[in-house]
Amino acid sequence: MVHDVAEYLRGWIGYFGRCETPEVLATLEKWLRRRLQSMVWKQWKRGTTRYRELRKRGIAAQDTAKTAGSSDGPWHLTSPPALKIALPNAFFASLGLPELTAHG
Repeated sequence: MVHDVAEYLRGWIGYFGRCETPEVLATLEKWLRRRLQSMVWKQWKRGTTRYRELRKRGIAAQDTAKTAGSSDGPWHLTSPPALKIALPNAFFASLGLPELTAHG
């Protein structure tokens, strides 16, 4: 999925890379990364899987238990720091997702 999104983003970077409103690209990039974090969270379907994956990524046990056991939806859970730390921008960059704001 990241590969497919990356193709579109490279095209957008080529076309909008020198835009006069870089905050638009920054907002889009922030939304996209949050959406990808929520999709990864959905892929970790069970609470035990979520707990294990968060702990594997260095999240403290208390924060992990609170996040993994939450009944909040995936979009809402991308606001607290646990998923931002567990799935940083570098994680998506390693999958091939380009940065929109690095160019321009």
